Order: sequence, then structure tokens, then C-alpha cells
Amino acid sequence: MKNEIKTIIFATGNSGKLREIKEIFKDLDINILSMKEAGVSADPKEDGRSFEENSLIKANAVRRLVDSGYPEPESVVVMADDSGLEVDFLGKAPGIMSARFMGHDTSYDIKNNEILKRLSGVAEENRTARFVCAVSAVFSGGESLVTKKTMEGRIGYKIEGENGFGYDPIFIPDGYDVTSATISPEEKNEISHRGKALRSMYEMLKDRF
Repeated sequence: MKNEIKTIIFATGNSGKLREIKEIFKDLDINILSMKEAGVSADPKEDGRSFEENSLIKANAVRRLVDSGYPEPESVVVMADDSGLEVDFLGKAPGIMSARFMGHDTSYDIKNNEILKRLSGVAEENRTARFVCAVSAVFSGGESLVTKKTMEGRIGYKIEGENGFGYDPIFIPDGYDVTSATISPEEKNEISHRGKALRSMYEMLKDRF
């Protein structure tokens, strides 16, 4: 399969994710496209029981569209990710329901305040948590690769910082005394769950191009 792959279609509409994968894969001679740029659209039901399953659900949904109508589908690998926050004291909730916690349309300010409320009075040593990201790649013919990485840390006591998004304003990474919403995007990419997972997938894929 080496040298046959010319394009990665990343199953996302998130420009930040696309910038991150382009940065990590920048030394490869390959096109990296969003679904919109590739002219495909998919919104599958993410009903898997793990981050890995949900990332594969998204990647396979786009893979089917590529195989049925994209020019030279064998030259394309489809990638997708699924990520979320696990809080140990809450039984690893919100977990795979992170985006849907308290409803899709509920603001993260409300979601973050609810998690802080549920952890009210909980001691520092019991506030452990992690961000999780699974990244999958699916090839023409059905072969798939999956990797999962984490960013370990704890839940703080208040919402803090404006650099991040989602649950970043309440999450303090290991080795830090501030939330991941207060550190620079460049520094966060070096330690983040998604950055680690994308770099892991790069190592798995680099010899195929």
C-alpha cells in the first residue's frame, strides 16, 4: 500500500482539529482535507460504547461515501477522532457522552458548572480526571487502525481561562497549577490527548505514503 495513499480526509468540520493534523503530518507529501473540502457530508449516530468505537463509526461513514463516489478511492485514507472528559469521582462521566452531556445545545459554561457542583466538597486527591482521544484511520478495502491517548489531570474548583474550549476551563493537566484553558495553544498541543493520538497515528501511517 506504500505510496498509493495521496489524500487524508479528516471526518470533522472543526478547523482547529484540521490545523492540528496538518501541522503533525506536514512533512508528508499528502493532501489533507476536511469533509467539506472533500465534498462529502456525514453525521452518523455515535452509538458506540467507547471512544474507539465512535471514532470508527465516523470514519466508516465517510469511508462508505468515498468508496461510492470519490475519484480514486483507493488513494484516500479516512480519519476520524472521538474525544471526551472522564472524571473518576463521577464514574468516568461524562465520558463518551461529553458532547451530549446535559444536551447537545447546552453551553459548556453550564456543563462545567454542573461538574464543579457535583464535585463540591470533594478533596483534591479524589478530583482526578483525564481527557481521552481515539483516532481511527480506515482504508479502501476495510482495513482500519485505531489509537487512543490521554491527558491526565484533575478537576479544578472554578472556571478559569479563555484559550481553550469545552471542558478546558475546569481541567488542570498533571504538572500544572492552571487549567488547560490558560496555557498557550502551542503548549497544549504538545501535551494534549488529541495531539498525542494524532502523533501516534502519524507513526502508524508514515511508512504507507
